[in-house]
Amino acid sequence: MYIIFLGAPGAGKGTQATMVAQELNLEHISSGDLFRQALEQGTELGIKAKSYMEKGLLVPDEITIQMILDSILAPGCATGAILDGFPRNLPQAKALDEALPKHGKAIDKVVFIKVSEAELLKRLDGRLICRNCQTPYHATNAPSKVAGKCDECGGELYQRPDDTTEAIKKRLQVYSSETAPLIDYYTQKGKLLEVNGGRSVDEVKHGIIDALKGEGLSA
Repeated sequence: MYIIFLGAPGAGKGTQATMVAQELNLEHISSGDLFRQALEQGTELGIKAKSYMEKGLLVPDEITIQMILDSILAPGCATGAILDGFPRNLPQAKALDEALPKHGKAIDKVVFIKVSEAELLKRLDGRLICRNCQTPYHATNAPSKVAGKCDECGGELYQRPDDTTEAIKKRLQVYSSETAPLIDYYTQKGKLLEVNGGRSVDEVKHGIIDALKGEGLSA
């Protein structure tokens, strides 16, 4: 069972991918985590990616796709995985669809977590991250027990530069132009499952699992 999670920044893809993967006993493959691990471990792909990132350039699709493929083909993903943060555009989606069948695999379904732009702005504008352990918080919806301090490690909480109002609007524009067309792509393939992401975290999780059950894709 190989599933892609789609959604705008702030839709809750990472949170839901983690929870649903645990519920269905699947691996969670986050493109962001893969980049960080590759950089930390100094792998060949990590070194290649770093050379682009240091120049402020986007990492070429072929490097990103190879990282994803390496993870999907790892023994831990033999029974399936949830992809979070990939693909980000049509070329990546098409490249993935071309590569997987060569290894006897395919994407089964694509979960689109739909959230209104007003709600996305509200969520992202108050997002805070721990500098030490990267635990996420929200100034209104999920504040830390002590203002400015992480509950887990006591680290300082801060707002990422790309979580300011103007930066958020820019990110949503990029998402709309590059990632949103994937919704049409997977709809045409009959693989898209749309879930209302404007509800509570638990309600969204159950909505996703119910949608997958309706397709015969969960226990």
